[in-house]
Amino acid sequence: MKLCQLNKNINQFVLTLLLILGLFVMSGCQQQKVEQKKELLIYCGITMIKPMTEIAGIIEQKYDCKVLITKGGSGNLLKSIKANKIGDLYLPGSGSYIQACLEQGLVTDTVHVGFNKAAMMVQKGNPKNIPANLDSMADKSYYVVIGNPESGSIGRETEKILTKKGIFAKVAGNVQMMTTDSKDLVRVLKDKEADLVINWYATSTWPENSDSLSVLPISDKYAGKKKLIIGLLRFSRYPEISKAFMEYASSAEGKAIFNKYGLYDVK
Repeated sequence: MKLCQLNKNINQFVLTLLLILGLFVMSGCQQQKVEQKKELLIYCGITMIKPMTEIAGIIEQKYDCKVLITKGGSGNLLKSIKANKIGDLYLPGSGSYIQACLEQGLVTDTVHVGFNKAAMMVQKGNPKNIPANLDSMADKSYYVVIGNPESGSIGRETEKILTKKGIFAKVAGNVQMMTTDSKDLVRVLKDKEADLVINWYATSTWPENSDSLSVLPISDKYAGKKKLIIGLLRFSRYPEISKAFMEYASSAEGKAIFNKYGLYDVK
């Protein structure tokens, strides 16, 4: 009788142990399933973060994936791409970065999604009555800030504009500070640290900025529209989903999203 009871207890113990082990295995499988969710890594110039985030949400739902976006100055992002050799997509603020990637074999496919255009910007209402002329950038009466050509697309574009005008060296000697990207150029105007900057026009259209700054247009002779191009990185882990992202971003629906943030129908 005692032996039967002992066997019964042992059987119950073994059964309980098997159930516990089964739960652990199921839990592990579920966790592994969650961890195996595909993750896209996108390098995005800071001015384009709004439309790219909106499109990322659509792609996440449609393809049951996770889209991670790292933002910053386009030049700094390119340095990260070259150093780390990971990631799926790259959207800089100017097509010249994509051209460099194509030449270096970093990008295998591209799509056009929008436009960027540089403009001079001042504090709201232009309190110092600064003339809408590039020569104002060299006027020592104003506190001038520009982007760094080495770190971001707006810095590179500013250098091109001022060089074409023939005043880059003069302006460089007049600037009080160089910033890394367009976000900081907005900040110095909002905080009333600067009188005059050159920045991407799109930033002036956003609700959080429109009450703090005004635009002084730059002639098309010096500042034309710049194509925004998404590039597929050659080391992409998920090229199929990445191409689906590119296809949506370059579709009529995607371009409408870019236009909502001032990045398509640029005058």
